[in-house]
Amino acid sequence: MDTRIAALLEAMKKLEKELLQEIEKKEAEFYYTVIGKKVRFEREIRKQHRRLVQTVFRYLSEASLFNLLTAPLIWFMLIPALFLDLSVTSFQAVCFRVYNIPRVKRQRYIVIDRQALAYLNGIEKLNCVYCGYFNGLIAYVQEVAARTEQYWCPIKHARRLAAMHSRYGKFLEYGDAEGYRKHLAEVRQAFTDLEKEEAV
Repeated sequence: MDTRIAALLEAMKKLEKELLQEIEKKEAEFYYTVIGKKVRFEREIRKQHRRLVQTVFRYLSEASLFNLLTAPLIWFMLIPALFLDLSVTSFQAVCFRVYNIPRVKRQRYIVIDRQALAYLNGIEKLNCVYCGYFNGLIAYVQEVAARTEQYWCPIKHARRLAAMHSRYGKFLEYGDAEGYRKHLAEVRQAFTDLEKEEAV
């Protein structure tokens, strides 16, 4: 891989770690701690949150008509999402074992925790569960697809992408026919960085 690209990817990882550290500082600022999968607020903060909850009736009465009318369409998307989740999970359970690709840990991508916030009403909590699931699912699917692409077609695109997935930096250059034939087998198994991340 190009040393400049490798350096940029390393810088991105460093920035991601700094971002996580800043997020952890917010835990202290808003008086909560994360213990395993549970989020704990200080007692006085929980009381303040409960005082700020908006009733479901008020929430619905203040909602725009278009928001109410489009809500069923949003929730209908849960059906294909569940099917996608089942399909991708089954795919990687079988194929990643065959290809010797490290499996994506679904729970690292699908994080559902906002429903525990006492200042949200029942509808807001349900919406937060949906959004946490759906957006986490998309990230999970993207990572499964990225690892699959690294195995089957690890060639960069000629045109600029709006966003690059986590494995793209390991791909071979577009148009480098010799490099492709020479390094394909090597790139197909270049997952040691994932093993290091899992160990952390």
